[in-house]
This record gives sequence, structure tokens and C-alpha cells, in this order.
Amino acid sequence: MLWLRRAARGCARTGGAFGVLGLCLLAPAGCTRPSNPTPVQWDLLWQDEFDGPAGTSPDASHWGYDIGTDWGNAQLEFDTARPENVALDGGGRLAITAREEAYQGRAYTSGRINTNGFFAQAEGRFEARIQLPVGQGIWPAFWLLGANIATVPWPGCGEIDIMEYRGQAPNVLHGSLHGPGYSGGNALTSSYVLPGSAGFDQDFHVFAVEWSKDRITWIVDDTRYLTVRPADLPSGSAWVFDHPFFIILDVAVGGNFVGPPNSSTTFPQPMLVDYVRVYGRAG
Repeated sequence: MLWLRRAARGCARTGGAFGVLGLCLLAPAGCTRPSNPTPVQWDLLWQDEFDGPAGTSPDASHWGYDIGTDWGNAQLEFDTARPENVALDGGGRLAITAREEAYQGRAYTSGRINTNGFFAQAEGRFEARIQLPVGQGIWPAFWLLGANIATVPWPGCGEIDIMEYRGQAPNVLHGSLHGPGYSGGNALTSSYVLPGSAGFDQDFHVFAVEWSKDRITWIVDDTRYLTVRPADLPSGSAWVFDHPFFIILDVAVGGNFVGPPNSSTTFPQPMLVDYVRVYGRAG
């Protein structure tokens, strides 16, 4: 079904890339160089710290499961609610684990969870501290989808990709904005390159967006690397980021954005989530 899929990506992404430490190497169409903003005071409104015994499921009052396969992106895994794919690790982290195993006619399993029906918010700061998996064909993401999707089909409901990346390029991640007239391969998007020789699979990093009425800014750790405003949209396009969105965490295997795994890809591949937190502006 279209309403709970991640937007289909072609391999051709439009726009340029912001480079190391957010320095603008090529100013992309439809994107704005981030500026140094006035500091904002935030109030914590919602969180999950993933505390609990190893092997237990995440808080059922916070998260539901998308169970199935493909989601419109030619993905190869079957997403389950099994603890083998989605469970607390006992150390204050959630593990979403992609595995190579025959299941429901697929060669891989993984997990995809969301807060739809439990929590949604318009504007604020959405952040998660995550250590990413790695390998050809591994596609993790932390993203937001418009909570009105049942009545306003994608892309009219809007989508904010806070973090996604190709496991075969572990030092590069992508932030994107999707809406009517700027979705899929035509999303407003930019990339962030991790300084040094390490990849996002080697340690935890904080991925966030700060979203207000007139802009959305993408942040890795303390570096702002992309801002999109209504004026940056293609001519005639609508800014649809004026209503609540819910949170999705998933690890896909294969798909249009990353291609299939190959002989170099090892399994299992866990995405470890230390926390997810959502803030509103103080006052």
C-alpha cells in the first residue's frame, strides 16, 4: 500500500551536496545554505530511551509495526514484529536487525516501526542517536510521514527524511524533503560527509531536524548542513509541512536506492538506536 511506504527513490538524485562539516561545495537548486541561527530553547515533549531487558519488544504505547515487504521501493526483506528483528538489547538501545534468512517467500528479514496512532507532532526538533549498519544493499532510515496520509495520499501528506544512507557508502548520509511536485527522484535533498576516515557504522551520531513554520534544517551531531524554506520549492509547489507527522525507523535490504546485497555483505546487520526525542520550542 502506498500510504506507509518510503518514497521510491531512483538512483539519480537532484541537487548538489553539502560537504564535510556542512561547507557548501555546490549550492543545490531548491536548497539553502544554513545560517547560524539564534539559539533556541527547547522543551522535551516525547522520548523513548529504550530501557528494558534484552530481547523484549519496544514500548507498545509508543511504537507499532509495519509488517510486510517491498513498500513500493523494490525492497527485498520481509519486515516482521519478531524480537529477532526488533528488540531492546538490554543496554538501553533498540536494535533493528536485518538478517539473511528465508521467510515468507523472501531471502531477508528486518524491521520497520512507527509512532502512527501513538504520537505525531507539527514542528519542533526531532532527533535520534543511532549507530548505523553497513554493507552493500543495506538501507537504514529515520524519517517522518504526514499523519494525514490516510486521507491525503503520498506525497501530498509530506515526508521528511531526517537520515538515510547507503550501507556501501558508510561515511555519507542524506537528508530529503518530499511533497507534491518534489518527491521521489525529484526530492529536495543534500548529503553530509562524515569528517575523517570513520563511517557512521563505527560509532553513534545524533541525527536531527529543526522544523518551524517557515523552514526545516537538517543537523548531524552539531553541524547544520541543509535548510529548506517554502521559497525554495519548485514553482507552483505547495509547502505541506503545516500539520503533525509521525516517526518511522527501519532498515531495508535492497531497493531502488541501494541495490541488492552482494557477496561482500555480511549478516546480521543491526541499527542500534540509543534514543529518540522530540522537543517543542520553549515558551
